[in-house]
Amino acid sequence: MTTLDDLTLSRRDLLIAGAASAAATVPASAGAQARGPGAPVFANVTLEVNGTARTLQVDTRTTLLDALREHLHLTGTKKGCDQGQCGACTVLVNGRRTVSCLSLAVMHQGAKVTTIEGLGTPKSLHPMQAAFIKHDGYQCGYCTPGQICSAVGVLDEIRRGVPSHGAADITAQPLISAAELRERMSGNICRCGAYANILDAIGEVAGVRS
Repeated sequence: MTTLDDLTLSRRDLLIAGAASAAATVPASAGAQARGPGAPVFANVTLEVNGTARTLQVDTRTTLLDALREHLHLTGTKKGCDQGQCGACTVLVNGRRTVSCLSLAVMHQGAKVTTIEGLGTPKSLHPMQAAFIKHDGYQCGYCTPGQICSAVGVLDEIRRGVPSHGAADITAQPLISAAELRERMSGNICRCGAYANILDAIGEVAGVRS
């Protein structure tokens, strides 16, 4: 008869054996090769970036931000906090503003992505870019690409009737006002504190006085 004294299996051995047993019961994905723990899985993703179709092979853990910066070398989109808190990496995905550091590239198969480079050119600025220059809506400029992309998205949201978090009546058509613009832009942080000038720039493009 086996007694407890005969069992020499350590806690570590038990955990290793259990993990190996569990891994053996998980079938490999169709067409996928067996991989060791932590090995990257790559996938192809096609995006329309600034009007041009681009197909990338990326690690499935690659964020949209890193795909734009590291794979396509569109470094206008900035990596700030990398936690979705500062808004520096904001781009437009299918016309809607998106915090690209929290979004995986493979989630956007076939999507239309617009970065700061795609809004305008030095010879033909987007009205929002021109307004930021006119009103000095930046100091160090690090947050500016995200601010501008977000501002473009904000005005589109208002035109489409999308309510903000500060809306008293979410069924009413939102009005463009200084308070409304402040609320909607609150996710974009400017550490230099150029908020008043940023608001003036957005207000000019929107056709209101801030």
